Amino acid sequence: MSRILDQRTLLLVISFLTSLQSTKILSEWKKCGDRECETAMSRVQATTDYLGPDCRYLNFKTGEEIMVYSKLSRKNENLWTGSKGKDFGYFPKDAVKVEEVFVVEEVEVLTKETDFLCLHGDKYAFE
Repeated sequence: MSRILDQRTLLLVISFLTSLQSTKILSEWKKCGDRECETAMSRVQATTDYLGPDCRYLNFKTGEEIMVYSKLSRKNENLWTGSKGKDFGYFPKDAVKVEEVFVVEEVEVLTKETDFLCLHGDKYAFE
């Protein structure tokens, strides 16, 4: 009985730590094409396959096109945010090459807690 309780406790701890990781603030600032971050900044093409570490990240294959909507700044400048079809998430800027720039002048804004939640379809996933 004690062993089952130990296993359940371990699973609970792992679940809690995973939940904390998936809501971790990646940066306090981001650069966007407008104050609401609704304007596509650029179109990029994947130069490598990418599989993100959790549900906040955008997975893609070499050659796929991605629309970029924001770029984390200051603390974590290597991550951009974009969409591919209905999928949306973070990805490393080094995994893509810029094909077309839509916005030349970027606006720096504070991130929100909701920027770092998983988005599935039209709903946020609270893990």
